[in-house]
Amino acid sequence: MRMGFVFRSKAETLEALSPRVKAARILPCLHFSVAEWRDSPAAVLGRLDWVGPLIVRSSAAGEDGAASSQAGKYLSLLHVEAADLAEAIDRVAASYAACGPRIDTADRILIQPMLADVAASGVAFTRDPSTGSPYLMVTMAEGSDTALVTGGQSGETWSHTHWLGGPEPVEPRLQALLALARELMVLCGQDALDVEFAFTHDETLWLFQVRPLAVPAPLVEDAAHSRHVNAILAKVATAMCPHPLLHGSRTVLGIMPDWNPAEIIGVRPSPLSLSLYRDLVTDSIWAYQRHNYGYRNLRSFPLLLHFHGLPYIDVRVSFNSFVPRDVAAPLAEKLVDYYIERLLIQPALHDKVEFEIVLSAYTFDLPERLEALSEFSTDERTALAAALRGLTNGVINRQTGLWQDDIAKLAVLEERRGLILDSQLPLADKIYWLLEDCKRYGTLPFAGLARAGFMAVQMLRSLVTTGVLSQEELNAFMAGLVTVGSELAHDTQALDRDAFLDKYGHLRPGTYDIRSPRYDMAPDLYGIGQTRREPPPPRPRFALSLPQMRRIEALLAEHGLDNDVVGLFDFFQAAIEGREKAKFVFTHSLSDALELFAQLGERLGFSRDDLAFADVGVIHEAQASSTALADLLEASIAEGRERHSITRSILLPPVITAPGDVWSFRTLDTEPNFITLGSVTAPVRTTEDASLDGAIVCIPSADPGFDWIFGRPIAGLVTAFGGANSHMAIRAAELGIPAVIGAGEAKYQRWAAAHMLHLDCANRKVEVVR
Repeated sequence: MRMGFVFRSKAETLEALSPRVKAARILPCLHFSVAEWRDSPAAVLGRLDWVGPLIVRSSAAGEDGAASSQAGKYLSLLHVEAADLAEAIDRVAASYAACGPRIDTADRILIQPMLADVAASGVAFTRDPSTGSPYLMVTMAEGSDTALVTGGQSGETWSHTHWLGGPEPVEPRLQALLALARELMVLCGQDALDVEFAFTHDETLWLFQVRPLAVPAPLVEDAAHSRHVNAILAKVATAMCPHPLLHGSRTVLGIMPDWNPAEIIGVRPSPLSLSLYRDLVTDSIWAYQRHNYGYRNLRSFPLLLHFHGLPYIDVRVSFNSFVPRDVAAPLAEKLVDYYIERLLIQPALHDKVEFEIVLSAYTFDLPERLEALSEFSTDERTALAAALRGLTNGVINRQTGLWQDDIAKLAVLEERRGLILDSQLPLADKIYWLLEDCKRYGTLPFAGLARAGFMAVQMLRSLVTTGVLSQEELNAFMAGLVTVGSELAHDTQALDRDAFLDKYGHLRPGTYDIRSPRYDMAPDLYGIGQTRREPPPPRPRFALSLPQMRRIEALLAEHGLDNDVVGLFDFFQAAIEGREKAKFVFTHSLSDALELFAQLGERLGFSRDDLAFADVGVIHEAQASSTALADLLEASIAEGRERHSITRSILLPPVITAPGDVWSFRTLDTEPNFITLGSVTAPVRTTEDASLDGAIVCIPSADPGFDWIFGRPIAGLVTAFGGANSHMAIRAAELGIPAVIGAGEAKYQRWAAAHMLHLDCANRKVEVVR
């Protein structure tokens, strides 16, 4: 800490900084102790000479100190008129006593004039509070309400992350905030600060507050962190260049398109999870099966790139793979560039590219969708439609549809899994063959059935778009399908505990995570067998009317689709149900392989946590060489731990559209804020529930008025609104409580309605367990 500067109360810190800060302005301050106020209110009020609305702010002795911020714990009141000032001061003073015994002489109250003409306000951190990494993290709200960010209210807010080792940001307000942050770090002699600020309409920057930010020791030293970020920058720049064997002049990188790693393994997966996912799916299996289904051959291209362990989908490779193989090269080039341009314009669509951007199957509304391709000629649109029609017919035909062979392979996988497990092979060999079979008879057919299932859903939606089905009828059809998910919901009530675990025991919240306990390993954790058994509700009835059947027959003929009504709906049902079954079956082999790996590790002296840092390549090497497995594992785990520290220290956006996004990016509106790197699985509660002990608590906003929940032993926190810099986020970070702040209304409603959630903040994942 800088010699001569000591953080004291909020008021005293601002008073000390006021004559020194040049990069921002500080409002006039009047502060006094609670004891002074009680002894002589008139004398205190007599010291005020400001006209207009005031703000009465807490400035307690334990607030904004080096030990803890107590952010939002005490009351502050805005827009206080002179006639109401005494009452406001009393209310702020009372908030100290409400939080427990206080020493009045050590607590102060700060009064300032309300800042007029506010254009935007927010909070900035000079270090990532979860990792200690050197980033300027800004959350800003447009408008005159200066409490939108700190109070976690809903409103027009945005967040920006800027690596402190990078060049100056382009946006003028960010330039001003970066200059202020650097000045304050020098003045305060501390590089981890929490800064509250505002901009007026003349773009003057005002400093409201600065306090130490409690952060962990950096996972990686700043110099090493700089080398890693620059290495990522170079790799991204290379990926953005034209490729002689790919269509499209450039690429985009995203965590959610196509085989969405963010959803399946998280944005910071363990080395084992990442290597398993690449081996089983994204290195080659994905492209092999997509080519089988009539698309372009991308077999030599990995779909997933990772930047020191942070996984991203190469969108150009993905978009190439969605072009039918019959499309001529010039049209393919134009299509891929068009798709990428649309994603660049609307990056928030990165998690729904197949519905909103790419044309990957023939649907009944395709002619209308093709009209949006205004820059394509009629001949080009006709050629694309013909190629999509041929590809789709190859999938949906009831006699020759590729999906039927894929469904048959699942039975082979189940049979061979039993043979391998019952064999006398060494554990390492069993793991190897379970994983090899999982690729050949599991993830390969799953990739095909997932494609068929996606086509089925797209075609069903197009029947709604064309008016043949209502949305309610589509919902009834989907609800009537017998998928693994619907069976599990049924069996939760219909089966006893042992029978349920016999059928579903291999499932785990983190499919690729060896540390995530299976259902049969921790049934009490997941509440298995605790549900009151009742007769399951009847499935909704779905039936096509005769006019609907005639209309669909006419559409099939009109569009040249090779099926009849019954065959088409047979395909819809089989593809969607088959997709779910394939995942259920292949994850059984994967889950058993992980359990055998855990057994093998235990024999060799390695825990599950150790093994999570190994690479699956160890199993391949053990199968093909005589090198001692213990030596292979020890080296792989050590390397994995070192790399994962880098993985956890780096912040990247969900969509990378240019190399500069590596060091400076704005957070997409749809992305929640994950606080800490912790994970927890626990029941869901709201503040209306009698007990919050050991629960993940859901509250609508990150309002500091909910601060009382931190007095309970809660396991986690989810809010609908709020930013990474809100008071609740700061408190959660200080106390090490995994939290999801600002989930958005849709996600919040879904998660708050669950019985149990799994929060994995390091991987930025939330899973509904039940």
